[in-house]
Amino acid sequence: MTQPVDAIDPATPERRQAAGTQTLLRGLAAIECVATGTTEVKGIAARLNTPRSTVHRMLNSLVAEGYLHHVPYKGYLLGPKLIELGMKALEQRPLVALARPHIEALAQRTGDTVHLGVVDGDEVFYLDKIPSTRGLEMRSRVGLRMPLASTGIGKALMLGMPPSRWRALHDAVATAPDTVGGRPGPLPWPKYEKLMAGFLRRDWVLDLEENEISVRCVGAPVRDISNQVVAAISVASAVPYMPDERMAELGPVVRAAADAISKELGWKQDGSATGRP
Repeated sequence: MTQPVDAIDPATPERRQAAGTQTLLRGLAAIECVATGTTEVKGIAARLNTPRSTVHRMLNSLVAEGYLHHVPYKGYLLGPKLIELGMKALEQRPLVALARPHIEALAQRTGDTVHLGVVDGDEVFYLDKIPSTRGLEMRSRVGLRMPLASTGIGKALMLGMPPSRWRALHDAVATAPDTVGGRPGPLPWPKYEKLMAGFLRRDWVLDLEENEISVRCVGAPVRDISNQVVAAISVASAVPYMPDERMAELGPVVRAAADAISKELGWKQDGSATGRP
């Protein structure tokens, strides 16, 4: 029995659509390769399991459209088009737009770096950052992911989780290779659990150089209309600017700023089911 022409013709609309989808996905995968540090044609081709000639043509197209930038003899970098789209994506997220005035005011009041972040798996994803006016630099940046259990903003997000989840998050960071190799990490579990229980009661947290040497943070959770923790903010600075006494004073200040953002999201602090636990 003779097959219909459409069933064997590679130029049918269905075949063209499938090929177009495959090309699109391959292009996005190439961008992800560059974003994660694979910047040469050879490495990208290996990760995509695609011939180098095909990858080279695809990369040239992405460069032409501004999604990638090519540096001769060095490889590919993310291009200006992605920066533009990334900024637009942030602007379109209501959380970022609503929180921005509050974290700007907090940064102005404290003079320290202020972060806004959300949960992404077992990590915190940084949505916004207001730099310190003290001239201090830290490795945090918009788009960065860091462990929940060893960061101030991450611990604040953990306050919205069942305490039964805390141990696994703690252990994952405590046994991570970069922690074992000398990077700061969380306190031993018994002490960590006790501190987290205290943080839960007062609704703000501390990071005592657990994620970055010489950097301390105070964080607090942000809630929505259903009283769920949907984000968190933190104030971070170098140890000389963060003695224990100042951190204790900053706790209620950071929590008040987080509450102000929560109210923008419909949260009500009235002692009812929609108030703070």
